[in-house]
Amino acid sequence: MMHDTILNQPVVCADWFDLRPLRKSDQGSVQAMMSEKRLAQMTAKIPHPLPSGAATDFVMQSMSEDRVEDVWSMDASRSDGAAFMGLITLQKLDQVQAEISYWVAPEFWNKGVAQAAVRAMVVANPLGNRTLFASVFQENLASAKVVTNCGFEYLGDAESFCVARNAAVPTWTYIKKLN
Repeated sequence: MMHDTILNQPVVCADWFDLRPLRKSDQGSVQAMMSEKRLAQMTAKIPHPLPSGAATDFVMQSMSEDRVEDVWSMDASRSDGAAFMGLITLQKLDQVQAEISYWVAPEFWNKGVAQAAVRAMVVANPLGNRTLFASVFQENLASAKVVTNCGFEYLGDAESFCVARNAAVPTWTYIKKLN
C-alpha cells in the first residue's frame, strides 16, 4: 500500500519555507508546473508537451522506496505562502555522492527561492554525502549564480540532452565538497 508521506526522508527548513517530501496531493501542482514550456526547456528531464500521466508517475516514483532520487517540494505554507513553489532533488550517485537539481515555478523566479533551497539542502546534507555535483545550462546564468553563491566550484563544461528541446544543451558542471 502506498502511503501519502515518505518516512525516511526528512523535512528540511529553508529560510521562510520548508523542503518537504512530495505527497500525492502535490500531483496537480506538479502537473501544472511541469507543463510550463519555459520551465521544461530549462531542465534536462521534463518533456514538452508533458505526456498524460507523467506528473502522476513522477510523484508516485518519488514516494517509492526504490526511488533513485529524493525529491522535496519547496513549501512556504508555514509563512502563509504557496504550498508548492518548485522542487529540489538529490540523485544518489553512490554512497557518498549525489547530484543536486532544482526547478522553481516561473512566478517565483528571481525571488531567492532556489538559492534558499540549495543552501538549506547543503547545510542539512540529508543523505550524508561528502560531495554534491550540480549541472546548469550555460544560458541559465541565474541558476549558475545560485550554485556558486552556495559554495559550488566550477568543474568544467559538458552538455546534457534536453528532452523538451530534443537537443543537446551546453552545461557548466559544479562540485561542492561537504565533509
